[in-house]
Amino acid sequence: MSGSEDKHLNKMKTKKAIIDARIAKATEERGVLILMKGNGKGKSSSAFGTMARALGHGQRAGVVQFSKGRMATGEHLFFKDHARVDFHVMGHGFTWETQDKEQDVAAAEKAWAVAEKMLADEQYGILIFDEMSYMFKYGYLDIGPVIKALAVRPAAQNVIITGRTMHRELAEVADTISNIEDIEHAFRKGVKAQPGIEW
Repeated sequence: MSGSEDKHLNKMKTKKAIIDARIAKATEERGVLILMKGNGKGKSSSAFGTMARALGHGQRAGVVQFSKGRMATGEHLFFKDHARVDFHVMGHGFTWETQDKEQDVAAAEKAWAVAEKMLADEQYGILIFDEMSYMFKYGYLDIGPVIKALAVRPAAQNVIITGRTMHRELAEVADTISNIEDIEHAFRKGVKAQPGIEW
């Protein structure tokens, strides 16, 4: 064995020992709260990719889309007829499109009523509350009941909340937080939004 191969082998043995020790420490089994935030593209895409993974393991999934609703999204078209997915498109579009706060508040409250029932139902292995974070940013929903419902949900239930910014109280109770950075976007280069990429 050459010197470089021996060095690499020793490095990988050390790395394996560190990773094995971390795995051994992770003994708790429960559902997690994941926040997908940031200005970059891919928050909802990541959430739905995770949901597809859960479905592959036989779990039941629930989706509430809080802002989308003006046009059919690819994720809704794909998952709406899946036997183990309950998919609810509850919004009327983004707030800058509707420009009707009263309507947006009513839609948010209606969507939360559906989400709250899902959070109390142990049949769901994974829930996605897509673009829910905007409901707190614009004052359409009170954070208190949401934090309470998350705290008492079934022990094995996983929840993913997406949106650019996250309420501080959500961040305090989250298990995993991913920040999707915006480095560049085709839209700023004049490329029109397109189905299959943006929705």
